[in-house]
Amino acid sequence: MKNRVRRFKNLVVALRELEPFIRDGEHLQTGKPFRNLGGMRSREALGNWLICVVANFESEMDRFSFTTDPTGGDGVVYDDQTSNTWLMEHVMVPRTLPDDGVNAGSVEAAVLAAIDNKRKKGGAAYASGKQLVVFLNSGGGQWYPCRVAKQLTRPLLFNSVWIVGLQSAQPSYVYGVTQLDAQEGPAQIWLVRIGADFASWAVERIQ
Repeated sequence: MKNRVRRFKNLVVALRELEPFIRDGEHLQTGKPFRNLGGMRSREALGNWLICVVANFESEMDRFSFTTDPTGGDGVVYDDQTSNTWLMEHVMVPRTLPDDGVNAGSVEAAVLAAIDNKRKKGGAAYASGKQLVVFLNSGGGQWYPCRVAKQLTRPLLFNSVWIVGLQSAQPSYVYGVTQLDAQEGPAQIWLVRIGADFASWAVERIQ
């Protein structure tokens, strides 16, 4: 990368730095941008980290990392093997719904609204070439990624949409990662289980 950027030494170091914010879920919702991370918030750094570990899992190589974005965006996912970059844009669905397991429709509507709001913000010129990450912090119980994929407004404008959210915190932190492609098709879904030592993780492809 020719531009001056900052990044963690590796994804293990990044996870250890993110540990206090993962444990303090409130910071993920309300924490202010970090000046030394180019204005990334803790939830944006965590979202980028999750996408990197999923991409590494799929490529069977430790080739993806994330950096600050010199253009003012929400980070850049960088492929060390090809030097390709993914410009990241983030939006959050905040915790407003009761986590009673019966609000799937409301969660899906909130996710779709967040995506549409980002699409409308700047149109194709704003979204082109970017990955949109939706940090799902709403609670509200189970939701169905394939139903969201079928209801997406087309054209998507973004290269793809990622939805990340906490699935469980006991006995370890488990995050769901969903990718919705620009082309119509089924959602791709992974689970990322963070080790109790916050120095390891395991990725499982669900769909």
